[in-house]
This record gives sequence, C-alpha cells and structure tokens, in this order.
Amino acid sequence: MAEAIDEHLVDRVRSLPPASTSYDGDPAVLLDLLDAQLQSRHLDLAARRLQAQGEGFYTIGSAGHEANAAVGLLTRVDDPALLHYRSGGFYAARAARHGGTTPVRDVLLGLTAAAADPVSGGRHKVFGHPALHIVPQTSTIASHLPRAVGLAFALGNLADLAPERRWPEDAVVVCSLGDASVNHSTAQGALNAAGYLSRRGLDVPLLVVVEDNGLGISTPTPEGWVAATLGGRPGIEYVAAPSPRPDRLLADVARAVDLVRERRRPTVLHLSTVRYLGHAGSDVELGYRTQAEITRDLELDPLLATAAYLVEQGVLTPGEVLDRYERMRATVTEAAAAVVGEPRLASRAAVVRPLHDPDPRPVSPATPSAVAPGEPLTLAQSINTALGQVLAERPHAIAFGEDVGVKGGVYGVTRGLRKRFGGRRVFDTLLDEQTVLGTALGTALAGLLPIPEIQYLAYLHNAEDQLRGEAASLAFFSDGQYRNPMVVRVPGLAYQKGFGGHFHNDSSLAVLRDVPGLVLCVPSHPADAAPLLRECVELAEAEGRVCVVVEPIALYHSRDLHEPGDALWTAPYDGAGPGRGARAHGDGPDLLVVTFGNGVPMSLRAMRAAGIDATVLDLRWLAPLPADQLAAYASGFDRVLVVDETRRSGGVGEGIVATLVDRGYDGRLGRVAGADSYVPLGPASRLVLVTEEEIAEAARGLLGV
Repeated sequence: MAEAIDEHLVDRVRSLPPASTSYDGDPAVLLDLLDAQLQSRHLDLAARRLQAQGEGFYTIGSAGHEANAAVGLLTRVDDPALLHYRSGGFYAARAARHGGTTPVRDVLLGLTAAAADPVSGGRHKVFGHPALHIVPQTSTIASHLPRAVGLAFALGNLADLAPERRWPEDAVVVCSLGDASVNHSTAQGALNAAGYLSRRGLDVPLLVVVEDNGLGISTPTPEGWVAATLGGRPGIEYVAAPSPRPDRLLADVARAVDLVRERRRPTVLHLSTVRYLGHAGSDVELGYRTQAEITRDLELDPLLATAAYLVEQGVLTPGEVLDRYERMRATVTEAAAAVVGEPRLASRAAVVRPLHDPDPRPVSPATPSAVAPGEPLTLAQSINTALGQVLAERPHAIAFGEDVGVKGGVYGVTRGLRKRFGGRRVFDTLLDEQTVLGTALGTALAGLLPIPEIQYLAYLHNAEDQLRGEAASLAFFSDGQYRNPMVVRVPGLAYQKGFGGHFHNDSSLAVLRDVPGLVLCVPSHPADAAPLLRECVELAEAEGRVCVVVEPIALYHSRDLHEPGDALWTAPYDGAGPGRGARAHGDGPDLLVVTFGNGVPMSLRAMRAAGIDATVLDLRWLAPLPADQLAAYASGFDRVLVVDETRRSGGVGEGIVATLVDRGYDGRLGRVAGADSYVPLGPASRLVLVTEEEIAEAARGLLGV
C-alpha cells in the first residue's frame, strides 16, 4: 500500500492538465500547506521503511489525514494543542512557522525510540513540543478531551489567577481526534461538559477537530453519523470541512478558528479525511475491505487535491510539484539514515527518571489559623482548616468537585470555603468524574493548583484513566517537560455506620497504587491531616506531582478512641507538622502492627483489648511506601502483624509484606485483610471487613498467647 499511494500520486500529478486560470492572491499559504502535507506523507513512508529494517517501532501514520495541516497553518503557534496520532500535517505546518525546531529529525527520533527525541526522550512516539505549544498525548482513545475542556475553561475564566499567564488572552485550545473516537464515553462526556459550560455563559475557547476517515480500525462509521451526533449539540458550534481542495479547506478551517477565537465558544471542526496504510503497520486492510474500496480511496488523496489546485491556478506546474515531492523524499530519507544508530534508553534508571520517588520537601509554615489555639479538631475539621490555609496562601489554588461549593461537601469537609474565597476558586462541577479530573488536568496546565474532590472512592473508577493515562503519564511521555500538579481528595474506605453499601464503602486502592509516579496518602488521625495535605501541595507545586489523598469517611467526625469522651481522636491544629514518612502510635515492645486508615484506631483498640503492649505504625503514605522506615521499624521486632482494610488479593498488605521480605526481614509475619468481596449493605458488611476481634486474634496467634 505504501508503494500504491506513492506511485498513484506521482502518476496522477504527472498527468494533471495545465493551468486554466491565474491565481490572483498570495500563494504563500498554499505552498506552505503543500510542503507540510508532503513532509507528513514522506515521514509516514519512512516509518514503514524503518520498521522493515528493524529500526522503527511506530507506524500509526497520518497518510490521508494531511488536510489537518490547514489547522496548523491557521491557528497560532501560541494556541495550545493536544493532538491525536494522525495529526502529522498539523505538526509539520506549525513547526514550519516557528524557528528553532527540526520537525523531520524530531519525528524520526520518536519513530526510532532514540533517547535524543526532544519530546519523550525515547519513551514513546508522540506529537509534542513545548516551543510549539503542543502538549504530547498518547494513543488512548479520546482520553485527552477532558483535559482540553479543562484547559479551555481555565483560559477562558481563570487564567488571571495563575502566577503567570502561559498563553495569550485570546488563545484557543486545539484538540484533535478520529471519527470513531467520538463514540467513546470520554469524548461524549467532554463534549457535554464543553456545551454545558458554554450554555452557562462561560468562555470555552475550544476547537475540537474531528478527523473523519470513516473507519474505526476495521469498523465503518455509519454514513452521516458524525454530522448527526455533533451537528446539533447545545452550546457547541459545528463547522464541516468536506473538501480537501485548498481554497475550500482553508476557508472552512478559518471560519471554525474565527468562531472560537472571537466568540469564545466551543466549536467542532468536522474534517473529512481518508485513511491510507491501514490502521497501523500490522493491519491488513484486505481482511475487512475490498480491493475496489482501497483503490477507489486513492482518488481522495488530499495531496493530490492540493497539487491539482496549485496546477490549475498556475502557481506550480506538475513538474514543479513533483520536484518538491522528490526533494522532500530526499530530505526525509537522508534524515532517516542519520537517526539510525542513535543511542536509545539503555537502563531502567534512564527510563523511569521522570517518575523518580518524591524528593523530601520541607512543609512551609502555615499562616495563622482561624481556629483557636489548642482547640481539638476532628479529621474533617482539620482537613477543612488546612484547605482554607492553602487557598489563603496560594491565590492560584482552586477547589472543586460535585457539591463541594454551595453545599460544602456531603460530609461538610469544604463547608464555608466558597463563601470565604468566592465561586471562582471554590465551585461545583457537573456530576461526571471524568470532567472533574479533566478540569484538574487542564487548569494545572494553565498554571493553577487544582484541588479536586471525587465524591466517593467508588466513583473514581469511572474516570481513573484520567489519572493513569493522562495525569501521571504526562511527565513520562514529555520527559518531564510537562507535568500535572494537583492534589486530588477522595473520601473513601469503609466502616460507615447507617449509610453503606458498595458505593459508599469502597476500599479498592489497588488502581491508585499501580499508577507510576502517583503519590498516595491516607490520613487517619486529625494531627496528620494538615501535614499530609500540605506535603502533597508542596510536592505538586515543587515537582508537578499528581497526589491523591484518600480520606477515611468513617473517621471524619470521630472524637473518641477507647471510651466516650476521651477525645483521643481529636487534635489541635498544626499545619506545619512533619508530613513525610510513617507515624508510630505507642512504643510497645511485644509486637509491631503495620496499618493505615481505619486500621489505626481499630488496631489500637484491639491491642488494648487483647492486653498486648504493641507499637502501631501508621504508614500514612501508600505510594510510594515508606520502605526504609518500615524496614527499620520491623528490624526491632520479632513479630510483625499487617492490618489491611483493603482486599486480601491486590490489597495494600501484599505490598507491605513484599517490602519486608525484599528488605530481608526474617521474623514472623502475620496478615489480616478484608475479603475479596464487594461491601454489602448493613450488618453483613462485618462479614467481609476486618474486625477488631480478628486483629486481636491474629496478634495473639503471632505471640503464641
């Protein structure tokens, strides 16, 4: 097929009729369009050759999609762009408008996974470059759209809150995807959010470029479906660009760009394209398309449309078009030969460098608190006070989520913050977790410090790829040139009384602990809440970290530990306490109990009931685990009991035990964990959750008493 599109284009251009008119405008933009399209095409052909030589590793190309070069020409270099994998023409066009980049070599370095790749450092082939304001995106389907909506919302409404404006006031956000991706729930949710915000009268300068080639890998998109599903959305403008002929294409693209820039309304640009070379290098189109269909598509080549128009208008002769085509082939071929042999990442340390463990960060002293000195606070009150201090100290910090604004959160944790800091900085979102996290992703790019709340841990699973595939991966795939500073608050874990069931008692932390580079902590005691939250804020600001704070709902309003009125589960507010590492409760020599969250007060009560003089170690940080501190504590005990309120399979306890084994602990180990079950409603929950009686029994068994 590579040879077919190459030979067909050359033959058809050679046979084009001579000029029938004389172009009366400046042909520069037409020639720029052609050159960008030629560059993109020859890079796709080179990718196939490099793969055949065993030197290339990525063959999802842009061949047939080169009409997107018009978007690269007619948007500005300082318009942030989030591109999908067939936007090679856009990349070439934008790079040509900005000096100091070498787009042909840069793309080839990505194709060959060379460490010199200026975007990802050899980790993945992506379209991205900070100087071009192209934020690299991976190949997940439509997962970048929530971020694009969040960024457009930030630029349109909150940019003045950032310490420095990263893009001009009239910048627009460009986001591209394929027609099949429109059907993904992520795309539908993002488009709904954009329309919703626009309907509320907010500025959303977002250009969504849907590159419609009629295929989703092997599945055809029904005729007219994209126009039908996108053409009448409330709050969203729609512009179709059905023709690759340059005059019509440029006019349609210009109309869409002007709509976004002037009216600040989200706009869909429906760009008709064709797909050549299959979905990727391993795709055999004849398995699902006829040869007649494949051959017919050769006449739809956008390069042919551009060449024919230039020849018709007398801008170039057929021979001059072919001269440009062959010169570009020679340029790309020479550059491809030059990158072969470029060093690749050669060690594990080099690969994971952008994901290094968090560096120790001293927590800055808190501003004076509105809380009376010495006043005992619950966990919820401590979190509320800490949030208030962070918002007061950092004018670019924003807090948002479902019901966090006017209501103040389901459990009152954000109560009073909206009244104190205003509706621009503390606000409610629509009920869609992908949108909540996408808002965080976009506002972080704009220079703000987002502190979103996911209302319940169980709701996170609807949108967890926004953390796994978008937030935490950005530093990895941009070689640390882009990051997503944010602190995500998630009320979760089990043991709520009188209000339960799976969706309000979810203990699944495995998905968070499995995300490379993500920082996860769980405050259990009010004295820990502010230090942990403020440490996460410091990590987000200083290192661009994605931090998640899971807050045990059952402990939000607890005051007592052993007896009514003992107030042992309250503490005076101290926003400057140590946030790093684990925290020991007691110093009993009999047994070390390692736990977190609800397991901390449960273990303290269980040890007292069993008459065991134990040390209870609250890990506080679950990703990464405080491995050195854990091993150091364990070395002083002959017996260690791990109390894990999450599930036995895939739970936190597995990681704790593995860490101790890896560090050479040779004492007796025991483990208590929840059942591999969802949490049922009512008293039946005790049948699957860890109980204090189980903890006490396991401790006595370890000690042989």
